Parts: sequence; C-alpha cells; structure tokens
Amino acid sequence: MMSFRSALLPSFVLGLVLAITPIHQAEAKETHTTKVSKTAKTSKTTKVTASKTNDTQKSTKKTVKTTKKSNGKAVVAKTSTKTSKSKTVAVVSKKDKASKSQKSLVKSDAQKTSKTKEQRLAERKERSRERFAKVSRTGQIAKVAKYAAKPVVVASVAATSVIASQSTPAIEQNKSIASTLNLESKSALVINSATGEVLYGKNTDQPIPIASITKLMTVMVVLDAKLPLDEAITITEDDIDRLKNTSSRLRVGSVLSRAELMLLALMSSENRAAHALARTYTGGESAAIAAMNRKANALGMTQTRFEDGTGLNSHNVASPKDLVVMVKAASTYPLISRFSTTGGHAVAIKDSIQQFNNTNMLVKNPDWEIGISKTGYINEAGKCLVMQAKIKSTPVVIVLMDSWGKYTRIGDAQRVKKWLESSSVN
Repeated sequence: MMSFRSALLPSFVLGLVLAITPIHQAEAKETHTTKVSKTAKTSKTTKVTASKTNDTQKSTKKTVKTTKKSNGKAVVAKTSTKTSKSKTVAVVSKKDKASKSQKSLVKSDAQKTSKTKEQRLAERKERSRERFAKVSRTGQIAKVAKYAAKPVVVASVAATSVIASQSTPAIEQNKSIASTLNLESKSALVINSATGEVLYGKNTDQPIPIASITKLMTVMVVLDAKLPLDEAITITEDDIDRLKNTSSRLRVGSVLSRAELMLLALMSSENRAAHALARTYTGGESAAIAAMNRKANALGMTQTRFEDGTGLNSHNVASPKDLVVMVKAASTYPLISRFSTTGGHAVAIKDSIQQFNNTNMLVKNPDWEIGISKTGYINEAGKCLVMQAKIKSTPVVIVLMDSWGKYTRIGDAQRVKKWLESSSVN
C-alpha cells in the first residue's frame, strides 16, 4: 500500500506543475503585451508631440517669412528670447522719451515762470497792438455790420463824391404818418438812407449840442490823414478832461495803438482816447479840429460847428439833418462801421486787463442789424443816439437827440423799429 502511494506522488506533483505552468506563462505574456502596448502608446505620443513641434516650427518660420515680406525693413526676432529683449528695449526707449519730454516741459515751465508779470503784460499789449494793426490791413469783413460789409481799406473819401451821394434831404413829412409815432427825444429824424425819403421828423433844423457824436468826425479825419494805425500812443496829462472833469479808465502812461484808441472812442465813447487821437493828429489838436470843420463844410453840413475832438465842449453843435449826413459819410468807412458796432473788447493797460463795452446795448441785440452806432451825453445835450440800421430790409438812419432818462433813447429806437415794421411806410 505504501509503495502504491509512493508511486503516485511524483506523478501528482508533475501533473500539478504542468497545470500551473500555462497560467504563469499567460500572465507573463499578458504583462509583456501590456508593456509593449504602453511603449507603443508612448512612442506614438512622442511622435505626435514631435509632429506638433515640427508644425509649430514651420508656422514660426512662415510667420517670420510673412513678416519680412510685409514689413520689408522690419527686423523680426528669431527666438522668443530675442523678442522679449527687443520689447524690453522698446519699453525702455519709450520711458526715455517720456522722461525727456517731461524734462523739456519742466524747462519750458521754468522759462515761463522766469518772466516777470510786467514782461508778460508788455508782450500781451504788443500782441494786441499787432493784432489791431493786422486787422486794419487785411481787409477782413465786419461781422456785426452785415449789410455794410466792405473790405477794410483805410483811405480818404473824396468830398465831391460824398456831396453828390449824400445830399441834404428836404424835411417834409406826412403828418398822418408822424402822428402814429410818439418819441420822447426832443429832436428826432428818421430817413430812408437809400432814397433820402424822410420817414419821421421832429425839430430837425435847429442846431443843438451833439456831445460824443462828435467822435465820428474825429475818427473820420484821422483816417483821412492816413496815420499809421499800429503806432503806439501814450495817454498823457493833456488828455485829462479839465472841462467837465469826467473820469476815465485810461490812466496817464497807458500805451495803446491808434487803432485801439479809435475802437475805444467809438465803442465806449472814451474821452481820453478821442483827445489823444486829436492831439497826435498831424499839426496837433488845433489842426485836427480845423480838419473836422473843413470836412463838415465839404459834406454840406451848414449848421455844424466843432470846438474839440471829444464832444465835451457844448459848442460842438449840429442839426439832426446835418447828423444824418455825417452818419451816412461815416458809413463809407468800414473800420468805423466795425469799431462802432463792436460789443466789447478787453485791453491790457499797465498791470491789469480792462474790459470795455459798447455804450449802445442794441448792438448786442440779435433783432437789430446795425451798421453805424454812436451815443453821446453831456448836460447841455442830454442823451443822444445816432444809428444806421437795416429795418424790414430797408437801410435807415435814426437820429435821436436830447432824450431824458437812462433808457429813453433806447426806448425811442425800439419804438421806431416797431413802427417801421408794422407800418406801410416801407
């Protein structure tokens, strides 16, 4: 029995070994297959990565080539390192430029602050004087004087031609028309300046003081003399009003151009400006007054007399019909049209900037189209206003003398306008 068991044991062990061996072999094969597949996958991934790298390099090369073709002169960096370096250099160069510009600004600010206040004011005055001189020569058109817009040419007007075209109108008026217009001014005259037709008249033949209406004639004779408009004129003690003791913002020592003085005389009725114009006339103030009287006679202003260039002298007289002639003559000077209708202007005087405004508030009114304007006032003359304006497409001259109250002459002018627009006289 024992021998039989001993004989079977080796065969059993051998069978067991044979049975186990295929399993191990299968596991080994399976492990080997897994390793091979993983290796294959890794190699494939490596190949894909390599192909992507190759594609990236190709696209980079294409980009480089395209950039070279499109830019021509542009230099493209070959590597990312070089590109980053060039960007850094560009940023640094921009910073350098910014710092340089900042330094230049600091220098310019330092130069500006180094100028004294007096120097800046002097430069401003000089620029203002040069601007006025340039305006007087360029022939620019006055924006305010729309219907009287002509090239600005400073030249004298022949007396004979003015007399021929500016004949004194006959003062005849339809009483039924006059009764529809009630004016507060003691003397008044309204005419159609194109035809000479009298539209309204009241005390038109009597010579009366004309106050600062005088300044129209003062500027006319200065322009006739063709004196340089950019010449610097200093206000002196002689320009102070000793007759009426009126005040002025043009202090003694102020320096302005002749053009600026004309502007202030016509726009703001500055007495010192007008006196300085007459004082610096060729031959002095007496020569200027003589020229004013000669021109009045040449124009046919038979009831007119001038004693000074400002109108402060109450012996400066004229009749309303003579003033119509003077306004029409003044309208032939584009510079007078421009200056007399300027609403306001700032002037550098010594250490300050002075704002001057027009004494006739109607020049700023958009409902009015004014070509010539001048106000006047002294006790003997009362409030005065002369204008050339366009009403209902008709050019008219309005003369309002010896009005009472601050706004009466303005109210009368508004009444004339409303009357002409609503009536059939046009």
